[in-house]
Amino acid sequence: MSSPFSPLRPDFSRRDFIKTGLGGLAAVSAAGLALPGSSFAAPSATSKSETLAATLYKSLSEEQRKAVCYAFDDPLRQKVDNNWHINKQSLAKFYSADQQQMVREIFTGLHSPEYAERVMQQVEHDNAGDGGFGGAAIAMFGEPGTGKFEFVFTGRHVTRRCDGDSVEGTAFGGPIFYGHAPRTFNETADHPDNIYWYQAKRANEVFQMLDGKQREVALLDTSRNEEGNDTVKLTGKSAELPGLPVGSLSQDQRDHVRKVMADVLAPFRKEDSEEAIKLIEAAGFDKLHLSFYQKEDIGNDGVWDVWQIEGPSMVWYFRGKPHVHVWVNVRANA
Repeated sequence: MSSPFSPLRPDFSRRDFIKTGLGGLAAVSAAGLALPGSSFAAPSATSKSETLAATLYKSLSEEQRKAVCYAFDDPLRQKVDNNWHINKQSLAKFYSADQQQMVREIFTGLHSPEYAERVMQQVEHDNAGDGGFGGAAIAMFGEPGTGKFEFVFTGRHVTRRCDGDSVEGTAFGGPIFYGHAPRTFNETADHPDNIYWYQAKRANEVFQMLDGKQREVALLDTSRNEEGNDTVKLTGKSAELPGLPVGSLSQDQRDHVRKVMADVLAPFRKEDSEEAIKLIEAAGFDKLHLSFYQKEDIGNDGVWDVWQIEGPSMVWYFRGKPHVHVWVNVRANA
C-alpha cells in the first residue's frame, strides 16, 4: 500500500537519476505553465481562493477583526519563516466551523489539483503537535475590494499567501515557505515519503548533465543560513551570485533547468505558477545561477540534498538537510 505522502511521479533509486529522459520545454508545457511569450493567468480578486478570503473577512466578528486583521502596509505581511504563527489565534480555537472550512478551501485552492490533497496531509502531519491544520494561524491585511488585500496562512513548514495580485510584480504575494518531515527530523539519504524530494531529484539530473568544468563552478561548499526573511534576501545583481550561470549552459541543459522550474512550481495553482514564470523570464532566465552544496550531502553519495536556483530578483532555495525546507521569493525587481 502506497504512503499518503508518495510523490506525484513514481519513486526511483538515487542510482537511476541519469537514466531518466529529458523533457525540455515539453515538461513546462505538460505542467500546465505558459511558455515564454504566451498568455498567462495571474491571480485576481475573482480567483477562487481570493473570493473565499473576501467572504471569510466579511464573516469575522469585531473581536476577530481586532485580533487578526492588520493594515496592508504592516511589515508582518511580508514575514516568512520555517515554523511560526502569525498571531496567537489558532484556527481550531478562534474561528467557527464554517470559517475553518473556508480557510481549508482557501488553502486548497492555492495548490494544483494534483498536489492539493498531499500538501494538506503534509500540513496536518507536520503540525500534529499543535493540533494539525487547526493549529495553524492566519491573518488578513487591508480590505477586500480595495486592491490592497492579502490573506496569509502560517504554521510549521508552511507560509502561504493569497493576494489577488494586490502586490504588483511579486509572485505568490510575497516570500513563501514549504517543507516536510514525514518520518523523522533527521531524514536518511532517500528522504522516504517526503512529498517534495522529487524536486531535488530533478535538480540532480541537471548536475548529471554538467561536464567537469561546469561541476566545479556549480558545486560549492556550504549553503546560506536559514534566518527568516534574510534567507530570501535578493541581491539585485547577477554578477555577484554564486554557482553556475544558466546562460553558460548548452541548450539541452537550459531546457532541463526549465523542467526543474516547472517541477518546483507543480504543487501550486496555475495562476501563481504562471506569474512566477513570467517574472523569472522577464528578469532574464539566463541570469539565473544554479548551485549545489557538497558539505551538506546526506550519506555522502554525491546526490546533493541542498541546492538552489537564484537570480538577481528571485531565489528558490531547497534545503534537504536534515529534512526538506524550501524558501521562495520571486519578484520583478529586488
